[in-house]
Amino acid sequence: MLYLKSEIGSIEDVDPHLPSKHWLKVGTLKIDSRGTRLGERVVKKIFDTAISEHADGVYVTVFEIHVHLIKLLRRYGFREWGTKTTKNGVELVFVRDLRSFSGDILTDYPFIHTSGKKYWLLAIKPRWHTELLPDSILRNEPREIVQDVSHTNTIHKVYIGHVSFDGISKGDSIIFYRTMDRPPAYFRSVATSVCVVEEVRGRRDFANEDAFIRYCHPRSVYTEAQLRDEWQRRGVLSVVKITYNAAFNRRLTRGVLLEEINIRPTYWVLLNITEMQFRDILELGGVDESLIID
Repeated sequence: MLYLKSEIGSIEDVDPHLPSKHWLKVGTLKIDSRGTRLGERVVKKIFDTAISEHADGVYVTVFEIHVHLIKLLRRYGFREWGTKTTKNGVELVFVRDLRSFSGDILTDYPFIHTSGKKYWLLAIKPRWHTELLPDSILRNEPREIVQDVSHTNTIHKVYIGHVSFDGISKGDSIIFYRTMDRPPAYFRSVATSVCVVEEVRGRRDFANEDAFIRYCHPRSVYTEAQLRDEWQRRGVLSVVKITYNAAFNRRLTRGVLLEEINIRPTYWVLLNITEMQFRDILELGGVDESLIID
């Protein structure tokens, strides 16, 4: 259960008081994840709401015994502020400032640093798209395809390809491009999401097949058997680990990318795009401009 409430002004029922701002209060946060990383999906929902409401910060109260939840909050930039006393006892207060940044991919999540980075358009097949990127579901897709499983819930995704990712670096931004489910691609292929690169690996970066499975399985849409097939496939094997930062409010068709963004590749699997094209895509996709912080 997740209950969120906007509060404007100083928060005086915590010690010390929170300064006067537009706060998003996490009033109730109860998670039964059953090992499916549901907590990460809830954290993303909190940030999505805070961004859409233009909040300056988020605060949440939690009892000290909830060690795993506290660890989760700290991972994404929450810091301990003080305490709040209620009839149920004394709770810790954790705060995330949405107007100051550390430069770290995780503690600044979901905000995107662009200074000195590169930008990419990366294709993903329809059969994998929404299972990996659940908030990017298309209007004509059944909601049932979004399941309570680790690779769907986690903020951290793994994409496996058989082209070289040598040009991609930590901190680069990736826009996912869902290929067509049926012709014509001009109308049926769409850009849907923006992510940030955490790490890039190749076959040589894994000690063996089992190490590859351990790394990919919790974050990839593939089953263990499918991952083993990917490993045993001849040729280039590339893995990119990313954070899932935002789904577009408007999906951009291939036609829009061609005619309005002036992207004209001959090969749509992986494409390096310019900063201007990246920003134009986010603007046309309805992504809140505050997500880009430099």
